[in-house]
Amino acid sequence: MGEDSPVRQAALEVESHVDGGGWDQPPRLFALVLTADLLAAQPELADDLGDPESYTPIEQELPPGREVEELLPEIGWPAEVGGCAVVMERLTLPADAQDQVPDDPAAAIEFAAAHPDRQEMRIVAAVLRDGSAHVAVRPRDPADAPLIEGPGVVPGLVEMLAETLVEDA
Repeated sequence: MGEDSPVRQAALEVESHVDGGGWDQPPRLFALVLTADLLAAQPELADDLGDPESYTPIEQELPPGREVEELLPEIGWPAEVGGCAVVMERLTLPADAQDQVPDDPAAAIEFAAAHPDRQEMRIVAAVLRDGSAHVAVRPRDPADAPLIEGPGVVPGLVEMLAETLVEDA
């Protein structure tokens, strides 16, 4: 599970928020802003926001029809954004099926969708500028499946998110 931290709390808050909307949602992207900074800019939000040392997720609009993995390399955050989080749903296959996945992307999608042991997952990955990260993965079935979480659960996605926070020289 990993140690509790501000980035873990932000990831779990995003996961809970998105989970309330059910399944089959498009990808979603959130800026994570230090709550103290948000309160300094908008003190009237004091009753609505939590701990000043936490991060407040602010949803960003994503262009429709593009994959998150394609969009992330194009994204850069201003210094006021302390981190970011992304949510996406994906099909996963058991390890023994990996060698059978076709190389052609369209054929791979068809293969995964038809595989009898596929599993749908909602992935929430969050990263802060200090390098800390947390990932929460919720299986679609069974409905009461525990949340799988930790900082290293989906390292490639965490790395892509971290790169959106790197300031250009």
